[in-house]
Amino acid sequence: MVLYFTSNVVSPSAVIYMGKDKFENEDLIKHGFEQDVWFHVDKLSSAHVYLRLGPDQTWDAIPSGLLDDLAQLVKANSIEGNKKNNITIIYTPWSNLKKTGDMDVGQVSFKKNSLVKRVYVAERINDTVNRLNKTKVERFPDLAQEKADHERIARRQEKQKEAERQQEEYNQIQELKKKASDRSYASIFDSEAMKGASNYRNMDHDGDIDAFEEDFM
Repeated sequence: MVLYFTSNVVSPSAVIYMGKDKFENEDLIKHGFEQDVWFHVDKLSSAHVYLRLGPDQTWDAIPSGLLDDLAQLVKANSIEGNKKNNITIIYTPWSNLKKTGDMDVGQVSFKKNSLVKRVYVAERINDTVNRLNKTKVERFPDLAQEKADHERIARRQEKQKEAERQQEEYNQIQELKKKASDRSYASIFDSEAMKGASNYRNMDHDGDIDAFEEDFM
């Protein structure tokens, strides 16, 4: 079972989720999305809480209000952390989680410590925790299928973007060719015009040019 929460301090609302126990956490570790961000109490046992970012959001620029919601939810779901003040919540991209065969159930480490951020929590704020708990929904998703569907859609979108990029590149090349062709044509036209003008100026003075000049004057 996975527990889902909604934070309305941002627009559109943010989706937050966590496993019911350490065994559920194993599945969440395995089947997370690339845009998920993992949260946990530092140096204490707690739930593994995840934020699912939107397409234009980045893990290192989470709005402060949303970050506070996540920190309070993580604290509230830690047996030790919930009783203590002045604790630290750590968070990192799901892709930075590292799981090896010798680790206990629900235990993780990090591929790069430089991708781990921290947020300080002075105390529990009941209003925040109660607001989030009112949005709690219990579901039994097929996490493996969800991830497979998500990745298939992502691949399709990426192919579409690549096709659009190639079309734009093709259009630009065609436009450059057209401009080059127009310049080449203009150059030929100017060359012929200059040649004609030169022949005109080099005519013998007994020719039409003298008559034209006389008429003009």
